[in-house]
Amino acid sequence: MAKRKTKTPKVPPSLPPVQQGFLSPKRGVPSAITRPPYALSGDPGPSILPLVRTSDEIASMRKAGAIAAEVLLHVGEKVTPGITTDKLDQIAHDEIVRLGAYPSPLNYRGFPKSVCTSVNEVVCHGIPDSRQLQDGDIINIDVTVYYDGVHGDTSVTFYVGDVDDHSKHLVTTTREALYKGMDTVKNGSRVCDIGKAIEKHAHSNQLSVVREFIGHGVGPEFHSALAIPHYYDRRATTELTTGMSFTIEPMLNLGGHILHMWDDTWTVVTTDGRRSAQFEHTLIVTDDGFEIMTKTSSGTIPAEYFAN
Repeated sequence: MAKRKTKTPKVPPSLPPVQQGFLSPKRGVPSAITRPPYALSGDPGPSILPLVRTSDEIASMRKAGAIAAEVLLHVGEKVTPGITTDKLDQIAHDEIVRLGAYPSPLNYRGFPKSVCTSVNEVVCHGIPDSRQLQDGDIINIDVTVYYDGVHGDTSVTFYVGDVDDHSKHLVTTTREALYKGMDTVKNGSRVCDIGKAIEKHAHSNQLSVVREFIGHGVGPEFHSALAIPHYYDRRATTELTTGMSFTIEPMLNLGGHILHMWDDTWTVVTTDGRRSAQFEHTLIVTDDGFEIMTKTSSGTIPAEYFAN
């Protein structure tokens, strides 16, 4: 789940083709599963924790990240024309609970579901509902879990059936852009290096970069104070140091980067109705690079597993 910048996108007079469906009731979580502090109130409060993780926290993040990756693999296999995004949410929720974790988005600032499902022109934070996936759609599924006191956050954009070449170009380039940004990460590099690499790759492939939603620090807090723009911002001079943990989650668009938000205060779509794609990893900075937290215990990475 991306971190929202303070500026709210302007709302145009009409909605794009993806329409809001009906919501099912919130899903329950067994009482034995440990909950994040905001689970009941919905309010995570201000970020107050350090940006660098302890060795124990890093060990826990490997566990949480592995669960998130396992869930994304599991639900990704179920993406097919005719299934509803609510059913995908149920599948993900049940698997998260089965693995002993809490679905981090559930009641985070009031979010009503356990994962985000963003279809076609929906950029991020789509709420799972009764809409059926159509042949030719693309869908981003964003999975975050809370386990052993920390969060693991990851997402993949999937093809639904037979997808057109423009959408394939968008999805492939967005995945590549994520890795271009990741390749800049190491002890001593700067946050702005990440966005510079992503933006260069996007623009060289005639795609725009979403600016209102960015990557973020993650660990014991779902969203910590560290901000990771996916475009070049010369003011983002924070130096990365060994042990820092954060997400990189570029959102690229076929059209322009201007967005608007539905009245549900979550669903963000492109103003021009062109499609958007997103990929996301949780990383830990190391002395000479980074470690991907969001891979399974056997080393499988969903973004690579589903690449085609």
